[in-house]
Amino acid sequence: MYRPSIKVLDCTIRDGGLINKHQFDFDLVRRVYKALAAAGVDYMEAGYKNSDKLFSRDEYGAWKFCDDDLLFRMKDGVENGPKISVMADIGRVEMDNIKKREESPYDMVRVATYVRDIDKCIHLVNHFHDLGYETTINIMASSRDSGPELDEALDQIEKESRADVVYMVDTFGYYYQEQIDALVQRYRKWIKTKELGFHGHNNQQLAFSNTIQCIMNEVNYLDATIYGMGRGAGNCSTELLLGFLKNPKYDIRPILDILESDFVPMRESGEMEWGYIIPQMIVGIHNAHPEAAIQMRKTPEKNHFRAFWKKITHPV
Repeated sequence: MYRPSIKVLDCTIRDGGLINKHQFDFDLVRRVYKALAAAGVDYMEAGYKNSDKLFSRDEYGAWKFCDDDLLFRMKDGVENGPKISVMADIGRVEMDNIKKREESPYDMVRVATYVRDIDKCIHLVNHFHDLGYETTINIMASSRDSGPELDEALDQIEKESRADVVYMVDTFGYYYQEQIDALVQRYRKWIKTKELGFHGHNNQQLAFSNTIQCIMNEVNYLDATIYGMGRGAGNCSTELLLGFLKNPKYDIRPILDILESDFVPMRESGEMEWGYIIPQMIVGIHNAHPEAAIQMRKTPEKNHFRAFWKKITHPV
C-alpha cells in the first residue's frame, strides 16, 4: 500500500512507559529515536507532559514529564529525525510552563479523552493549537461510549476544536474489521475538516488488521509500536506496518536492528510483559478494561483462564 498522505506515529516509549512507569533508560530512548529517523517514521511520541506536582519523580521516570531539555538532548545531532509528539492529560499539565512551538523541542500534542470530558479536551487542544502545535484528539473507549453522546462529541469537535487530527482508539481491543468500517463512516459523518487517525490494541490479534482496514478507508494517521510494545496486549507493530505500506520513504531494516539489540531481549527477560496473552484476549472479547487482565497476571492464578472468564462474565 503506497499513499503519500499516510503518517506513521510510533508511540513505543509513551505506550510502553505504561508498563514500567516511564522508567526507560535515556540511551535506549535515543537509540529508538535514531532507529525511527533511519526508518523514515514521521512522528515519535516520547511520553507524557504531566506535572510533577501531581506525580512523583521518585516513582515515575523522566518520560512521564518530558521536560524540554530532555527532549532537546534526545534529538541532538540526529538528522532528519521524526517530529516529536507528547501526550497531555486533561487536568495534569501545567500550561503556564508550556512554551510556544518555536521554542519547544516537540511538534505535536495529543490529548486523550473520554466522551464525557470532551469540553475540557477541546479547551486544552485549542490552547496548544494557539501556541503553534499540531494537535490531535484521541477519543478513548468508543466501543463503550457508542450511543448518541459519541455523535454529539464528534459534532462538537468539528465545530469548536482546532485539532488537526481526530483519533479512533480501540481501547479494549474489541473491534473487528467490519466494525472499523462502520466507525470510520460514523466519524466522517461529522468530521469534515480534519484528518482521522487510528490507535489499535492487540487483545484479539487484530491491531494490525484493523489498522490495515483503516488504511483501506483512507485514514492517514496510524499509531504503532516496536514489537507491539504497550500496556496489556500492546499495539499494532511498527515493523508490520512499515512492511505493509511499501512506501519507499520507509525502511524496515533499522527497526529490525533495534528489535534484535533491545526489544526482543527486553521481552524475553520477563521483566516486562506485553502482547497477546489469553487473559487479554478474554477482556478484549468482552469489551472490558485491560487492567483486570494485568492484575490477574500478577496472582498465583495467572494461568487459570476459565476462572478468569467467569470473573469477567459474571462479576460479583
